[in-house]
Amino acid sequence: MKYHILILSSFLCLTGSFAQQKIPIGQIITPQGEIWIRLDDRTPNHQASFIQLAEAGYWDSLSFNRVIPDFVAQGGCPDTPEGFNDPEYLLKPEFHPELKHVYGAVGAGRDGNPDKLSARCQFYIVQNKDGLARLDGDYTIFGHVIKGMDIVDQIVRVDRDEQDQPMQEVSLDVNIIYLDEKELKLD
Repeated sequence: MKYHILILSSFLCLTGSFAQQKIPIGQIITPQGEIWIRLDDRTPNHQASFIQLAEAGYWDSLSFNRVIPDFVAQGGCPDTPEGFNDPEYLLKPEFHPELKHVYGAVGAGRDGNPDKLSARCQFYIVQNKDGLARLDGDYTIFGHVIKGMDIVDQIVRVDRDEQDQPMQEVSLDVNIIYLDEKELKLD
């Protein structure tokens, strides 16, 4: 009898933990408002990297540094003429044919390196409502905006210079919040 109670108790604990499983959501707070990103499990290395950098506060002193209407809002470390050469901040691509550059897709920036290594310190959000199919298979998509595309639409329309940098900084406060499916549906 004790054995059956132990098994039943273990089963209830396991099923209860599955029912309460929390999902990591990227939360970006900007002067224009808040953006939520659902990270994709099919890109585990990019997902883990985004979570690690967000929880470390990496982006909190950075900004959306490249904004182009009908293209992308790009944030994180700025592009440099040298490209990205710090191996600690490079990730192998995680391409999946079903992850496309559609409106709201979140991808990892990169320079022109032949291995298509991602710069984990930089991300972008596709703002083109028709998508950017020409980028598919060249840049890793690792998430999708689930709340706040109206904020992204505002960000790409700020005044910018000839390098597409905002004239007034669009600061980033990037966090990870953990929600279950029920909480996601309520928001």
